[in-house]
Amino acid sequence: MNWLKVIGLGPGAEGQRTPEATQALAEATDIIGYGPYVARVPEHPGQRRHATDNRQELERARHALALAAEGARVAVVSSGDAGVFAMASAVFEALEHGPPAWRALDIAVLPGLSAMFAAAARLGAPLGHDFCAISLSDNLKPWPLVEQRLAAAAGAGFVVALYNPISKARPWQLGRAFALLRAILPGGVPVAFATAISRPEERLVLTTLAEAVPEQADMRTLVLIGTAESRLVPRGEGARPWLYAPRSARRA
Repeated sequence: MNWLKVIGLGPGAEGQRTPEATQALAEATDIIGYGPYVARVPEHPGQRRHATDNRQELERARHALALAAEGARVAVVSSGDAGVFAMASAVFEALEHGPPAWRALDIAVLPGLSAMFAAAARLGAPLGHDFCAISLSDNLKPWPLVEQRLAAAAGAGFVVALYNPISKARPWQLGRAFALLRAILPGGVPVAFATAISRPEERLVLTTLAEAVPEQADMRTLVLIGTAESRLVPRGEGARPWLYAPRSARRA
């Protein structure tokens, strides 16, 4: 039986991938995704692997739908959760504008552990009250809109998880984001840089908005901006404090 499953691989460690995702990957005839994500999938005999560049989301989605329509069992893979700045949206966009026959396909989205939840678990409970996720990439939306959303989220008191914070092609945007946030939030607001969480090269840096510098991030980094409500709980000497957001909030 043919199908298409859009699968979140989780942040990195195999133990943080759901059993449902692992089973679907083993049963698929075709694995499709960005090259480094395809490389994270264990190889199975007879399975075809289709690795593409990071900016080919719609082409990748159309290819996956076409293969499924031809009778394949297709796994479209993303890091973290497939629905968070990842391939699930691209698949449904391709489905909406593609041949009507594609809509009869057996399609499922299998959730994965998103980077912001993996990072939050390492830090303590920084997402304990209202929060949002914003991608700093302006490949698919204009930069002024990114700034507008950042300002609105910070002004409303949301913890902000920043995805796609910096790259070789976009070296300036994280610094611009910090400058914007410093005009709205106190300098002592906690900022965490969570890089490659759950992988061998994992790195976690906890600092303040006043002291945060873009050089602490790369494209594997989730940058988490706290609020004035965020709290630090000291631990033993040399240990990073716990970071949490109380579920209660002061009345405005």
